[in-house]
Amino acid sequence: MSKVLVTGGAGYVGGYLVDAALAAGHEVRVYDKLVYEDAYLKNIDFVYGDVNDIDSLKPHLDWADTVVWLAAFVGDPACALNPELTMETNVGSVKNLVANFSGRIIFPSTCSVYGAQDGLLDEASPFDPLSLYAESKIAAEKVLLAAPNETLIFRLGTLFGLSDTYSRLRVDLVLNVLTIRAVREKQMSVFGGQQFRPLLHVRDVATAMVPHIDTHATGVYNLHTENLTIIELAERIQEVVPGAVLKITESSFQDARNYAVSSDKARNELGFAPKWTVLDGINEIYNAISQNRIPDVSLPRFSNVAALQGLLGAK
Repeated sequence: MSKVLVTGGAGYVGGYLVDAALAAGHEVRVYDKLVYEDAYLKNIDFVYGDVNDIDSLKPHLDWADTVVWLAAFVGDPACALNPELTMETNVGSVKNLVANFSGRIIFPSTCSVYGAQDGLLDEASPFDPLSLYAESKIAAEKVLLAAPNETLIFRLGTLFGLSDTYSRLRVDLVLNVLTIRAVREKQMSVFGGQQFRPLLHVRDVATAMVPHIDTHATGVYNLHTENLTIIELAERIQEVVPGAVLKITESSFQDARNYAVSSDKARNELGFAPKWTVLDGINEIYNAISQNRIPDVSLPRFSNVAALQGLLGAK
C-alpha cells in the first residue's frame, strides 16, 4: 500500500477517487485550493494549498509514494479566461512536480487533444488541439513523458454522472446538462448533433487509476465507456425523461470537437472494465434533478467557467 497525494482531490473527479483509494487500503492526503468548494468536510487528511506554490507543496511531495495529479483548470471556456494562469497551473506546476518528486505519477489528460478527426482514434493518432485546454494537456504530457518518473497518463473522455456524496455536480458537461434541461425545460436544443464524444462516468476514472497506484504500468491510455453522437445521447435521455423534446439546430456550433476513441489498449493492458454506463449516468442525474436534490443548478459553483469568472474577476 502507498502514501498517495491527490492534488485537486476535493474536485469532481477527486471526490470518488479518494474514497476508492482509501477503500483499497492506501494512505491518502488531499491537497486542494477549494476553488469550487466552500469547505472540505470529509474526515480525510487535508491540506489547503495551491499547486503553483511549490514551497508549500514540496513537504507533501516528500511524504508521498504516488501522486495523483488532478489539479488543473479544466474545460475549453474555463481555460480561455486567463491563458497565462492556465498555462502556469496546467503546465508550469507539472514541471515543478517532476523537478521536485521522483516517485510514481498518475495523470489525467484529455481526449480533447484529438480535436476534430474522423475514424476511431487510438493513442498513436495525431493531435489536433482546438483549445488552450487541449494545448495545455499536450504540453503537460510531453513534460511527464520526458521525465524519469514512473508515469501513467489517461486521456479521459467526456465525463458525466455523480461523483461522491460531497462533490458538486458539474452542469457544464454534455450528458449532465442535456439531462437537466430535459427534466427542467422538457426540451434539449442540440447544435449540429452529429459530433461524436467518448463518454466516461466520473467514477470510472477511479476504476482505471486506483488499481494502478501500486503497479509499474506506464504510458498513455485513452479512457472511455461508449462513443455516441450528441443526437444519440439526447435520444438516450428521451428514453428516461418522459416528454422531453429534442430540437436540432443546423447552425454552426462553438464547440467544433468531434472524435470517437478506442480504449482497447487500457482494457487489454491494464484490465480497465468500466462499471457505470451512460444509462446509469442519465438515471442518476434525472433522479437528482427531478427530486429537487439540487434546487438551483444555475449557481456558479456547478460550472467551471462561471466559478472561475467570479474568482478571477473575468467577464
